[in-house]
Amino acid sequence: MTLSTLHNVRFAGMASCVPRHVVHNINDVPPHLRSERERLVRNIGIETRRVCPSWQCFSDLAFEAAEKLLAELQWARDEIDALIVVTQSPDYLTPATAIILQDRLGLPHSTVAFDVNLGCSGYPFALQILGSMIASGVVKKGLVLLGDRSSYKHKDSLKDPLFSDAATATALEHRHGVAPMHFDLNSDGSGHKAIMVPVGGHRQPFELEHAIAHKAEDGFWYSNLDLMLDGPAVLSFSTQRVPPMVERLMDYAHTPKETIDYFVFHQANRMINETIRKKLGLAPEKVPSSLREFGNTSGASLPVTVTTRLNETLVQGRHRLLLCGFGVGLSWGGAIVDIESACFPALIEA
Repeated sequence: MTLSTLHNVRFAGMASCVPRHVVHNINDVPPHLRSERERLVRNIGIETRRVCPSWQCFSDLAFEAAEKLLAELQWARDEIDALIVVTQSPDYLTPATAIILQDRLGLPHSTVAFDVNLGCSGYPFALQILGSMIASGVVKKGLVLLGDRSSYKHKDSLKDPLFSDAATATALEHRHGVAPMHFDLNSDGSGHKAIMVPVGGHRQPFELEHAIAHKAEDGFWYSNLDLMLDGPAVLSFSTQRVPPMVERLMDYAHTPKETIDYFVFHQANRMINETIRKKLGLAPEKVPSSLREFGNTSGASLPVTVTTRLNETLVQGRHRLLLCGFGVGLSWGGAIVDIESACFPALIEA
């Protein structure tokens, strides 16, 4: 059953880290492509993106986010019982990036550390996984490190106007009597070809011919190593599956939309997000967006939006958020979370 409720799990804090390097979707492309790119930017709503240099990995950003959050929470390293890394940008195929970060962060050998391969939908799934471990009594304090170096999927950062790089850290802990968390998580693998990198796994191992690029109508060069995105399929999936799930989750949690302070959606693009907002009848001021400055940061887009748009609000009083991720898989999920007296460090640039 996809609907679930967790008790005695407190949302303790969240931090986000992005690369310093900024790519402008219009100003940085060749002059002969700017008019076409301007039209595209009006539709997707993304003006600038953050892109890692070649030497920087997702785990480098995740390390900075975790270090900052642990310092501001004043949590001791030996208190961390679990470390879950949610990414599609691992350091290596083997071993898991979580194991490497466990050592790099100086966490004890008793820390349970493992990876989860999810992208844009990953945040509510990650909260449910770690939250379940805490609710069961096995874990007292834990971290979720989530995000992607999505720009690596296109070697030329200018030809991809959507994706941006980011990593985030979220801290959960056991606390008796806090408001419950509610979840609705879903998967549909029949649509897995809508968002995929077709080459590089065991189903289709890399061969030299896969690196040969061809020139597309947009003037850029693409190869089979690049991310393949079926735009119409993703638009249809997002706008048809997400609104009913949000309504179902609110009904299950006995939480009318008027009692939710903010609805935070995965930052796919302006067209998709506005369609979802209007279908649900939500006021713009209740649906924060980080698209214009940070683009589509994959699974990190929910924490990035919260930490850059709501951090000053959330440190005061108690607020109820509905967090909704959707994308690669295909998969989609939502979480209703109450946040009170949590820690939100300022955005980190590394």
